[in-house]
Amino acid sequence: MHADDSARPGFAPGARWALRGSAARSRPVRPPRQGGPRPRTGARPPDRRPGGGPRGFYLRARRAWDRPLTAYYLVMGGSLLLIVLGLVMVYSASQIKAMQNGLAPSYFFRKQLFAAAIGSALLLAAARTPVRLLRALAYPLLAVSVFLLCLVQVPGIGETINGNTNWISLGGPFQLQPSEFAKLALVLWGADLLARKQGKKLLTQWKHLLVPLVPVTFVLLGLIMLGGDMGTTVVLTAVLLGLLWIAGAPTRLFAGVIGVTGALAVLFIKTSANRMSRLACIGATDPGANDQCWQAVHGIYALANGGWFGAGLGASVEKWGELPEPHTDFIFAITGEELGLAGTLSVLALFAALGYAGIRVAGRTEDPFVRYAAGGVTTWITAQAVVNIGAVLGLLPIAGVPLPLFSYGGSALLPTMFAIGLLIAFARDEPGARAALAMRQPGVRWKTMRRRVKKRPSGER
Repeated sequence: MHADDSARPGFAPGARWALRGSAARSRPVRPPRQGGPRPRTGARPPDRRPGGGPRGFYLRARRAWDRPLTAYYLVMGGSLLLIVLGLVMVYSASQIKAMQNGLAPSYFFRKQLFAAAIGSALLLAAARTPVRLLRALAYPLLAVSVFLLCLVQVPGIGETINGNTNWISLGGPFQLQPSEFAKLALVLWGADLLARKQGKKLLTQWKHLLVPLVPVTFVLLGLIMLGGDMGTTVVLTAVLLGLLWIAGAPTRLFAGVIGVTGALAVLFIKTSANRMSRLACIGATDPGANDQCWQAVHGIYALANGGWFGAGLGASVEKWGELPEPHTDFIFAITGEELGLAGTLSVLALFAALGYAGIRVAGRTEDPFVRYAAGGVTTWITAQAVVNIGAVLGLLPIAGVPLPLFSYGGSALLPTMFAIGLLIAFARDEPGARAALAMRQPGVRWKTMRRRVKKRPSGER
């Protein structure tokens, strides 16, 4: 190669040299041009950012919605807002009830705040608990729940409140409702059972889909129905159906389970005058004979008094003795009266966000246990919210279940916050979510998804 070859026209550094025969003469061969004409030096790459207008807003929102941490932030933010707003509404709705019972106005609020503090510790513990340990806790939790449900029916131990015997006194003002913890036990145990059967490829057989999941669930339902709690029975049935749906149960098998549970529900309703009266109050606009629909009608009155933006926080009229259970089962009605349609729609939007996040987590994970557990928790929270809000709106019979994360009641709040911790842990393990969280660690700058570069101290070159 001559020293002046680089000055020849058409010479390209690094080009291949074609040798013809044994001659030492060399000639540069230009590589074929690919991809059309070359861009000019210094030309900017095309701008792929979404533009303005409705389409640009839609593209930006869709891009933000598809980020790895979307479900994580929805669960964290939605649950936190529901708990905080619930504490505010419990304080507002329970003051009159507390004073009527000769208690301090903040009595119920302080108990709920104490339960929320314990629930926060449970939420953090669940968010940090490995999946293997959660699966190991499934069977002991189920056994303890069955034992406590049996203990409720022992005379002298179980307590009857509002016609339902579902409580155990812990001394003083504290009580325990084992049926609330049975929901969490069914979710964890059912998820572990179905995950193990899926690993052995047994879920293609209908008997492995049903046994022992359905018989054990029916045992829980029977123990709860002995105490007369129809609302919790409906929620547990929804959890069972949700697990079967996620497991891919055939339509005929799924319809058969729905038919059996529906027939049992009709039987339990027909044999109870109290449940028949609640069924008759759907859509009622008058209290009726003996005021049997008093609570349902005054719940509608409270929502109607709220209007668009409510009468103001603390300005409810129905909580002054007209509406029974204003801080528990019908706290949504007081929310509508004081915060108006805007307040109730905000609560509905938060539950919808939780539901979407749970479905997204269950759909994106590759771990069968996480899929079933996330689906079970999502079914539990959304079904209970629908039953409670539907009763307040007069669309469903009054079932006596609290609004998750919102209503007063420590026994309901503690297992629900633990379940929210599970969703947070599962959402953090979504594909790309853990790497995205690591990018927010102080002192670490991520260049790519696989390689991290530590920041240099200030002044170092």
